[in-house]
Amino acid sequence: MSEQQPELRWAPLPPAPKRRGRAWLIAGLLAGVLVTAVVLLFFLIPREPDPRPEATSSPTPSPSAAPTATPSPSATPTPVPVVTSPPPVDPGLPAFRDQVSGWLDDAPYGLDIIAANSNQDALPVVDTLREDAQRLADAQAPSSISAQWRDGVAAYAQTLVDLRSALSSGSGTAEALDAARSSLQNVRSLVGL
Repeated sequence: MSEQQPELRWAPLPPAPKRRGRAWLIAGLLAGVLVTAVVLLFFLIPREPDPRPEATSSPTPSPSAAPTATPSPSATPTPVPVVTSPPPVDPGLPAFRDQVSGWLDDAPYGLDIIAANSNQDALPVVDTLREDAQRLADAQAPSSISAQWRDGVAAYAQTLVDLRSALSSGSGTAEALDAARSSLQNVRSLVGL
């Protein structure tokens, strides 16, 4: 009833195959990618223009047998006209609205995110809104709303500074958030959003 079990013996395992070819292939591919990246960067990165003045091609006098007329020394030099840039064009309200609507449309979402995370996690969102407020301040508003725009954006930017301070201190966040929303709505109403 007892069956005989085969006797088990441990034999040494054959050595694993050497994979030097695979290592060389990987190293070669990495070197190829690196060389390709360097070549692309060399050709795609813009270079600064050479600060040295370039030689201009102007006609050079060639020796000839015929006499040439030379200018008289009493000739007065002509004055060089001063070129001024034209005054900036006053954008119309629809064009200005199109220019700033992206920042003004994103701001309520940013304030919603801040309301949901009224702690230190919301500080990067406030910083992004402050950068957008700076872009709004840099935008040239139509002359019809220029003064109101400048004052409104300055007030909005200040409420964002107050909101950041409230988030950092952990108190008064709701009031600062309400003030920022109100100030943002005033700025949005200036352009008809």
